[in-house]
Amino acid sequence: MAHIAGIELPKDKRILIGLTYIYGIGKSRSKEILGKANIDENKKVKDLTTEEEKILRDIIIGHYMVEGELRTQIAMDIKRLMEIGCYRGLRHKRGMPVRGQRTHTNARTRRGRRKGSMLVKKK
Repeated sequence: MAHIAGIELPKDKRILIGLTYIYGIGKSRSKEILGKANIDENKKVKDLTTEEEKILRDIIIGHYMVEGELRTQIAMDIKRLMEIGCYRGLRHKRGMPVRGQRTHTNARTRRGRRKGSMLVKKK
């Protein structure tokens, strides 16, 4: 089983899909990496040789920001926006949608569950 960037890739998936289990790698980046490594996209993860795994590991760690490093970078970017007090930073602080979505209706994912109105106790 391939172990790249601290992630165990699922052995029964194609390598193109298996690489997307790493945070920061999607389908297009996965295709790009496999092109650099000269590995067939349809090959299963369990069929990779140790040499191919090493090549993939070197390409990913050497050229791309993935997993913990990427998560830290994103968190620092959001923190910077909040510190400088820009509009996007304020929206992050308040837990509201950041990219111009409407909030009159919808936006439940970002704002959380609806606050029910106070119910009067029946005696």
